[in-house]
Amino acid sequence: MQPDTTAFARVLDAAFTEADPPHLHPDYVGTRLRAPKEPLVVMPASLSELTGPVYGNSALGEADADLTRQHAGEPQGQRIVVSGRVLGPDGKPLRGQLIEIWQANAAGRYQHAVDTHDAPLDPNFTGGGRCLTDDGGSYRFITVLPGAYPWQNHPNAWRPRHIHFSLFGRAFPDRLVTQMYFPGDPLFPFDPIFNSIRDERARERLISKFELELTEPDWALGFRFDIVLGGREATPLEEPHDD
Repeated sequence: MQPDTTAFARVLDAAFTEADPPHLHPDYVGTRLRAPKEPLVVMPASLSELTGPVYGNSALGEADADLTRQHAGEPQGQRIVVSGRVLGPDGKPLRGQLIEIWQANAAGRYQHAVDTHDAPLDPNFTGGGRCLTDDGGSYRFITVLPGAYPWQNHPNAWRPRHIHFSLFGRAFPDRLVTQMYFPGDPLFPFDPIFNSIRDERARERLISKFELELTEPDWALGFRFDIVLGGREATPLEEPHDD
């Protein structure tokens, strides 16, 4: 007798908050294939998981946080500044946090072999960056506004503009992989990944805010995206996927 994977996934997701995307969200076709089919096994955290990883800044390059200066020429598209703070569950800033980002170019295409979207690649834009937070928990990236792009989840499916974020946190249990969206995107109502987060307030925490104070005159628009690791106001994680 085959297990009722739908029923099991519902029981499993009851253990998570409304801010977490469910393991099974039928509108997001990929979750039908990878939602757990057996009960999860809880592995106790070891000392190494609770005390590491620890990252220094020696491996970071000068242009790692400026995605517009990683090649010989300027990339195409609207230049933007993305900045914010990384906070713990108590609201205190977290210093020395490694943040990695990756995104599509201005035409909505990733520089990746599996991306077959009929849009041009940009020879001056790779789409990846990283930085460490400062003593106040602040970070800053310079990049270009990513384009929306089609994907094969359902007929005429398009992903809203977004940037992927990865943070290792203070230890492996704090690991966060999430997406930052842009305000007012018309594709929000149609995106099953964004809407897999059931709590509206939690979804709002994934949308950056335009800020004139971060905007640099005649040069780049500014967007703020604060990230909270843990606690009631935690930034939601993303359901792992390929888009």
